[in-house]
Amino acid sequence: MTTTPPKSQRLVDAAKANVPEGTYAVGAGLMVAAVTAYGFQILADKKLTENGFNALNALWVMVFVVAPGFFQPLEQEIARALAHRRAQGTGGGPVVKRAAQLGAILAVAVALTAIVAGPLWLVDNYFHDEPLMLVCLLVALVTYYAAHITRGTLSGNGRFGAYGLMHGSEGILRIVLVGAVFASGSTDPVWFGLALVVPPGFAVLISLRGQRNLIEPGPEAPYSELSSALTLLLIGTSLAQLMSYAPVIAANVLSGQDDDVALAGFITGMFIARIPILLFQAVQASLLPKLAGYAGDGRHDDFRSGLRKLIFVVVGIGIIGVVAGGTLGPTVGEMLFTEKWTLGNRDLALLAAGAGAFILALTLAQGLIALRGYKSVAGAWTIGIGAFAAAMPFGNDIFLRAEIAFVVSSLTSAALMALLLVMRMRVATATIEDLVEVVEHEQLEI
Repeated sequence: MTTTPPKSQRLVDAAKANVPEGTYAVGAGLMVAAVTAYGFQILADKKLTENGFNALNALWVMVFVVAPGFFQPLEQEIARALAHRRAQGTGGGPVVKRAAQLGAILAVAVALTAIVAGPLWLVDNYFHDEPLMLVCLLVALVTYYAAHITRGTLSGNGRFGAYGLMHGSEGILRIVLVGAVFASGSTDPVWFGLALVVPPGFAVLISLRGQRNLIEPGPEAPYSELSSALTLLLIGTSLAQLMSYAPVIAANVLSGQDDDVALAGFITGMFIARIPILLFQAVQASLLPKLAGYAGDGRHDDFRSGLRKLIFVVVGIGIIGVVAGGTLGPTVGEMLFTEKWTLGNRDLALLAAGAGAFILALTLAQGLIALRGYKSVAGAWTIGIGAFAAAMPFGNDIFLRAEIAFVVSSLTSAALMALLLVMRMRVATATIEDLVEVVEHEQLEI
């Protein structure tokens, strides 16, 4: 029987300590979700025409901008408030109920807006003349509302195993459904759309099985406990989601019918470049409750240390993404998306650079949110979107313009987030200079 050398064991223990609690459980679920998402796209690529594939991915982008954009603030606030109440030994049931009420009102409002705007603009100008994609979008509002409320409750209670199970089961259900559609021989993108939006509802039921004491009784949660930050969180999160898919949205809106083949190729390239963002979600899901718990308990040293180490991890993910995108990206893309792949090394490197800068901005935003810097987060994302709009008009190649604008906007938001976080932490503690020095000079201890 062999034993681990003491030095190696210390390195292993240090690596585990530097990753937020729950990362491995959540990461396992997200890995399943990521793999099945790519399986979904590969099957759709092989079965659908370019127009149908673009219509499906217009729905995909809309779902993952609107649903997280409008409901993730509720998830974040539930997770933050529950972690804060747990640190103080207080039940968080009223917080969950209040957030669920607000979310239901929001879901109805968004659904009504989509119903009104759909026939006037969405179907013709965005969904590539596929009117039933609007129905899929409405289904997504219901299923993702339930999913985000449940995720926030699980995350805030530290139930990361169930959180990971939700992601994993959603992915498995999605690949099973799309596999059935593929096997049926259907070339109707609407059936693929339903396979995309239905699984989150069933994943909620699966993840909640066997869970107890998630909604503990406690002091009433006035609207101010959530709504004072909800509007700013709504703005910030919606703009963050918009930025993450901005290249696809811009290319989809600006390209003409003659560009269907090129647009389909660009969409597949974005999915390859977004791999670092999918990996980062595992860290993000468990980062916010932990940072909020530190802040609520007054543990500023732990807060700074945890955030500092996560920044190094994120920068590393970004660098690896750029190198891999610029070298292996096209090869991987051609292997996965043989029918519609069109991008080269430069395109993948730029898209990966934008994705890396985006997850850095997202990491810093989580730190600001944990310190209740909601206005700062919303402002930084707003300026970042403005930078995208400012950079987009230059050049003749729509897709290259979108790639460069993505890099510019993500770097702009990341720089602003860093500045605002340093300023906010300087107010919270006089030892922020130590953090800045370590971030600039100290290596991550793994």
